[in-house]
Amino acid sequence: MISVEQLKKYFRGHIGIGEPLANLTTFRLGGAADFYFEPMDSGDLAVLINILIEHGFPFDIIGNGSNVLVNDYGYRGAAINLERGLCDIGFGGDLLKAGAGTKLASLVDFCINNGLHGMEMLAGFPGTLGGALIKNTGAYGGSISDYLVEVEVIRRGELKIFPREAAVFGYQFSSLSDDIIVSGTFRFPDGDKTEMKRVRRELLLRRSESQPTELPNAGLIFRNPAMNSAGRLIENCGLRGLRIGNAEISPRHGNFIVNLGGASSIDVIRLIKTAREKVQEKFGVTLELEVKLLGFSEGLRDEAETLVSSVA
Repeated sequence: MISVEQLKKYFRGHIGIGEPLANLTTFRLGGAADFYFEPMDSGDLAVLINILIEHGFPFDIIGNGSNVLVNDYGYRGAAINLERGLCDIGFGGDLLKAGAGTKLASLVDFCINNGLHGMEMLAGFPGTLGGALIKNTGAYGGSISDYLVEVEVIRRGELKIFPREAAVFGYQFSSLSDDIIVSGTFRFPDGDKTEMKRVRRELLLRRSESQPTELPNAGLIFRNPAMNSAGRLIENCGLRGLRIGNAEISPRHGNFIVNLGGASSIDVIRLIKTAREKVQEKFGVTLELEVKLLGFSEGLRDEAETLVSSVA
């Protein structure tokens, strides 16, 4: 691996060594990453990605850490956060361009304040634009790709811009999963600010009532199976409120696991394993993980590796 001193000749952003990730994830648990990077802009990110690829060093984009479970024993790789350097929102003519590190909450607010309809459906969603494009995040019959004009990505180390038609989007899916999202350009129809604010307020209230927003969590643990709800399946197995260590399947929503304070990643993994096994046994449905497991493939702990092999 290139030395930090050499890296600083090419990379202009922040570099952290042995950076604790617990406070950088919404689960508020997990160990440290060997390296932590905050690129200053898209060019800085491209330089970094090429260096990491050239030296065969593992890396992961963690967004704002809202969809990540980090091993207590850390991540033998580089965690990259785009929130500071790729978070600009620009609006001109009828096009809006936003960086991949833009928080969805910020994008929702910007669109509403500028009378742009379509993003208010994502009020209350955690995460950043990059992750939302990769997952084609949506709600209430709409998806973020509905308004996408073009997307800027890093593909095989090169910055490229593709029209929306060059990608494939589906339910909780896009063909961009192997790319690193840099920015997205959108065309939103005009909307009524008062009505959009009402919708935002209603959705935020609805989510606060149905989801455990007051406790650290990673968002939805499992993807919803076709024509079904992972949360409902888990609840119908009687698993609401199941606690292992200091982690708990939320009594409010079966597809959320919460950190009650001091939970370990193994506590969470055991709950994931239990939920999967019970749903498979009762309904014959195999739940697929939505949350990203970080640092569990290096054999840092035998028990963790055994458990992860059954859920990954």
